[in-house]
Amino acid sequence: MTENYELEKKLWLTADKLRSHMNPSEYSHVVLGLIFLKYISDAFEEHYLKIKATPGADTEDKDEYSADHVFYVPPQARWKWLQGRAKLPTIGRDIDDAMEAIEKDNPSLKGVLTKDYARPALDKQKLGELIDLIGSITLTGEGKEKGKDLLGFVFEYFLGQFANAEGKRGGQFYTPSCIVKLLVEMLAPESEKRVYDGCCGSGGMFVQSERFIEMHEHRKGKISIYGQESNPTTYRLVKMNLAIRGIEAKIELGDTLKDDKFPDLKVDYIMANPPFNVSEYTINPSETHKWKYGIPPPGNANYAWLQHFASKLSSYGSAGIVLSNGSMSSDTSSEGLIRQKMIENDLVDCMVSLPAQLFYNVQIPACLWFLARNKTNSKFRNRSNEILFIDAREMGTMISRSQKELTDADIAKISATYHNWKGKEWKKKYKDVPGFCKSAGIEEIRKNNHILTPGRYIELKDTEEDDESFDKKMKHLTKELKEQMSKASMLDEQIKKNLKKVGYKI
Repeated sequence: MTENYELEKKLWLTADKLRSHMNPSEYSHVVLGLIFLKYISDAFEEHYLKIKATPGADTEDKDEYSADHVFYVPPQARWKWLQGRAKLPTIGRDIDDAMEAIEKDNPSLKGVLTKDYARPALDKQKLGELIDLIGSITLTGEGKEKGKDLLGFVFEYFLGQFANAEGKRGGQFYTPSCIVKLLVEMLAPESEKRVYDGCCGSGGMFVQSERFIEMHEHRKGKISIYGQESNPTTYRLVKMNLAIRGIEAKIELGDTLKDDKFPDLKVDYIMANPPFNVSEYTINPSETHKWKYGIPPPGNANYAWLQHFASKLSSYGSAGIVLSNGSMSSDTSSEGLIRQKMIENDLVDCMVSLPAQLFYNVQIPACLWFLARNKTNSKFRNRSNEILFIDAREMGTMISRSQKELTDADIAKISATYHNWKGKEWKKKYKDVPGFCKSAGIEEIRKNNHILTPGRYIELKDTEEDDESFDKKMKHLTKELKEQMSKASMLDEQIKKNLKKVGYKI
């Protein structure tokens, strides 16, 4: 367990004690807004000192900060000033004024920050304690960069904790980190590419993509990020989450299926966790380029999302999408026909069945769809008219009474299997593993009526070899039987004694 995790856990437990009677959904924005304010104030202070050390430079010139992608923080919004007023009864109004001032000086944050700290229901004494708590996250230790990273990790950790506290509603803005990590590890994004998520929640897919590139290419990611989110509250979260990481992105507010803000966009990677089985949704039938495999049926948006994402892929683009298990086999209305056309057009690359209980308080079984626009890409082995099936239902570890998590080893096994199957870039040879994975050709898939449930294709796990001789096996069984009979006899004698004591005749 990392030092960061211990600190995050301690901060969460302390912050949760200050929550009093507030709902998690309300309190989350109080806390996350303050963490964001602390981050941009710290980043400003760091840049302020650099400018101050430069002869002739003006520390209050906003252009000096925006040129280096640093938010300008006016004097009345700087953390030191606010923390000095944390014990005053006016602290709520002071924070609201600070947020207003920051938005005024930074147009990209307009409408993003929480500005409801002065409301009577928010205990000002507890608010002051919360400010002191967040103020304890300092830019010390191994340098300022570590401090900024720490704030980012704390923000991300709190997002997960609030999602858990909110239960099903939390899943609307937060995808469990192990699923995000698995999607990114399998798609393996590269620098100088475009990444898209049309239901981006709090932006976890983007953060993990940048982290992946930094780990594998040993440099900050330089990907172009595009996202859309329909919930205004969640839209504010993603803007803050990316800003606190220093990640530039084009994020738009709106209903993706009804009003696509990036109608002509083509991207290299798509990672998304759209809401499962949405019954009430609207599409634009005139967008014929999206519905080339068929108009998605009313009552379930799964195949609207699949086709929407497929339409965004560039000539060599790939996508990883989380959907409910029903999407793999549903034949309701036009869904079966749409799935058939997608398979026959060689768009489906890989299907993964996930374990149950990965999502916060949501028991719907889920799967991963991986789409690839051009499976004859010379960069990989030619896997045209083949689909890789992976059954990960037995993987994962329980982290609470109601939730499971894929371990790093699980994620490595699943992603390595996919990369080995794709070939060339990964040297290890792929082979089918009974009970876990199978590469199926188009003829076999046709025989199964284009159903994509991995269990239809993967062979049952082989039983373990049993080298024990028959005589030895009988000897062990006889010994075990004698032991059980002896125990039964002793129990019988004890029962007789007890019955005699209470006057029963035997």
